[in-house]
Amino acid sequence: MNSSPVNSELSPHILVLGMGGTIAGLAPSPELNPLAYEAGQVEVGELLTKIEQMLPDGLNIISRQIANINSSNLSEPLLTELGQQVKNALANSALIGIVITHGTDTIEEAGLFLQATCGKYAEKLGKRVVLTGAMLPSNAIGADGPKNLLNSIQWASTAIDNCPGGIFAVFAGKVCMARDLAKRHSSNISAPLLDSPSTAISLINPSWLALVKAVQAALPDDLPIPDAEAWPWVEIFTSHAGARTELIRQSINAGVSGLVIAGTGQGGFNSVWQESVDQAIAAGIAVVRATRTGAGIVRPNIPEKDSEGCMAAGTLSPPKARIALQLAINAANESSVRGASLPPRWQDFFEPQTYQDPTNT
Repeated sequence: MNSSPVNSELSPHILVLGMGGTIAGLAPSPELNPLAYEAGQVEVGELLTKIEQMLPDGLNIISRQIANINSSNLSEPLLTELGQQVKNALANSALIGIVITHGTDTIEEAGLFLQATCGKYAEKLGKRVVLTGAMLPSNAIGADGPKNLLNSIQWASTAIDNCPGGIFAVFAGKVCMARDLAKRHSSNISAPLLDSPSTAISLINPSWLALVKAVQAALPDDLPIPDAEAWPWVEIFTSHAGARTELIRQSINAGVSGLVIAGTGQGGFNSVWQESVDQAIAAGIAVVRATRTGAGIVRPNIPEKDSEGCMAAGTLSPPKARIALQLAINAANESSVRGASLPPRWQDFFEPQTYQDPTNT
């Protein structure tokens, strides 16, 4: 294992990037209260030291700390840094695969971001990028982080015949596509992929593998990674009983670039918002409807006809839809700057990200 990658990157290696999170957290009283802890306290190199004896002989591991944060504080500039480091590392012919330790609170956003910006590149090169983390801090009894990290390294270095390259996630002995991550429980050990299509790492389910290949074939080319300060401003508004219009109007007046509506049921929202939403669209603000339910598909013109220009999020959760919308707006902006004869609209870049698994209803 090598945390000083100057020369080691010239030989075959796995790169482990540290972003912090619970996997790097410490609890003051781990035996009495392991859920009271501070995230992002342990360096990724130290996490690797704990599993060093269990790693395959001769496997060269390089570690690099990008951040060490509570993932609730994940920022767009950090996503830019992560995406650029992943893309640059993938270009190294000596790289076998990448593992990223990340907090689970916003891991679904990081997963969607990496899939949308680096997924096709990783697939083309036949290399795996694997997100992982933990639900218990590193010093808790029965901490899940070491096993997740070990399994992730094994998955990143598994022969390509078993599964194509791409962006994946590993938790609790299972693997899923990173775009399918969805934390649906506050403390369950399997929370980040509890409801996601997945398979056991030790025995790959052929139907899951077929699904992965179908999704990868349907997903579009990678979108550009926004510059750190160029991310479009997109907000999420959750529809609820007694909803009011003031915050939406304030966002419109403040110059927001996009709105994601976390609607009820199939993406419907309180009718008092309709006028403000139409005003946003008329002002050139991108609007997407998602659902606050946590599962299912939001379809165009259901339950009611969409306003012209509004898009349905498909299976994307509101946080994922927000990332996809930011990337879509940025891609459209970059196309306009390049002077395309017919500049694409943000909808042209967003819609392909909403690919729906035909078995998911």
